[in-house]
Amino acid sequence: MNKPQTMLDKLWDAHFVARRLDGRDMIYVDRHVLHELHAPHAFEQLEKSNRGVRRADLTFSMQDHTVSTKPGRTQSTNPDGEQFQVAMREGSLCHEIRLFDLGDPEQGISHVVAPELGLVLPGATHAVPDSHACTVGGLGALGIGCGTSELEHILITQTLAMKRPKSMRITLEGKLHPRVSAKDLSLRILALFGSSFGRGYAIEFAGDAVRALSIEARLTLCNLAIEMGSRSGLVAPDEQTFAYLKGRPYAPQGAEWEAALAQWRLLPSDEGATFDKELHVDCNDLAPQITWGTDLSQTISVTDAVPRLDGDAEALTKKQRSLAYMGLDPGQPILGLKVDRVFIGSCTNARISDLRTAAAILRGKHVAAGVTAMAVPGSTSVKRMAEAEGLDQIFKDAGFFWGESGCSMCAGGNGDRGRPQERIVSTTNRNFEGRQGKGVRTHLSGVEVAAASAIAGVIADPRAID
Repeated sequence: MNKPQTMLDKLWDAHFVARRLDGRDMIYVDRHVLHELHAPHAFEQLEKSNRGVRRADLTFSMQDHTVSTKPGRTQSTNPDGEQFQVAMREGSLCHEIRLFDLGDPEQGISHVVAPELGLVLPGATHAVPDSHACTVGGLGALGIGCGTSELEHILITQTLAMKRPKSMRITLEGKLHPRVSAKDLSLRILALFGSSFGRGYAIEFAGDAVRALSIEARLTLCNLAIEMGSRSGLVAPDEQTFAYLKGRPYAPQGAEWEAALAQWRLLPSDEGATFDKELHVDCNDLAPQITWGTDLSQTISVTDAVPRLDGDAEALTKKQRSLAYMGLDPGQPILGLKVDRVFIGSCTNARISDLRTAAAILRGKHVAAGVTAMAVPGSTSVKRMAEAEGLDQIFKDAGFFWGESGCSMCAGGNGDRGRPQERIVSTTNRNFEGRQGKGVRTHLSGVEVAAASAIAGVIADPRAID
């Protein structure tokens, strides 16, 4: 009788090519998506070595990090990004790679576009030169963020050298409040276990709270696996996954679809499979979460106060630095803290379900005086759907800027940044010092807290908004 396997075991074994002398495994990459910040350098290296792309048909290029989000944008609208976009266009054309360029009806953030087009599928390996490649684990795929040199290797060989990670399962039990979402689950995990507990592991998220999540919410949950120290997050595919993928442009069709379903149904971890580490979280009374510091582990419930100074010398120093940068005092309530800017967007929270959730809170209300509010859809397809439903008008009527699709304020690579000492509530995925602009103080939250705070002008509890 075969030993029960975890989902990671099944994915790894199916893509194992060979073991190198240095102990790393060569893993086959099914599809990969490039973006304009890192791909141009890889293209340059290919040219210098006179090598080509082994599987251009499995390779896709996305303009997302440096593109302007202003209506009517061109590649020149953000002058700092123009050289990257031009190089991406030329390199993709040279190697005959499908490019989702400005003006393409499917352009957007790679981690949003890949699932919505069916570019990434259950049981597949999916590499992106961006650490949030883990997002696609919400479909039951092994998402792998890679560096520029690793990207060059993938382009030439369609394989990636990796040390096999250990397996961890986090079981999330309970039923979430209607205005508590997947982002809150991720932030709660980080608050409980820290920002490095997943290092060396692939994390499988399981339990009743996970199974109840929509596919887009599962993508959000897996998006923050990298912030937990893990390169890959996973959710076992189920009938909801299959319904989400059916009919998408790059998903299998006809008889191939039926054959794929038969394989995908075998992917969940076997009964009795052994994980290297198991964690459990009770989510029944989970409140909306928000970061108070400059590390995602520095998270509290929106109704809590900033933590008191305690811990060992290293922890104490870290807290003191975070408090100083964020302009906060120990014991200070987070609710009611004045907000200067709100951003709804990024590969974490800019899908159609996120925009619907925010719009439901914003409908008939207006952004508080003195607050700059921005909503940037995660893809042109999402933007098109939102506009067909009238969501864009709700955001505009509420006083939000409604942008074109792209990464925008997540890393500020397109010029969308805050001003020094501005306090921002953001649905993005990183909040270290200067992430969204020099001296900017970023509080990460889900779209519910962000929308409620935009209306209130202070950090607010969305459960208290009618």
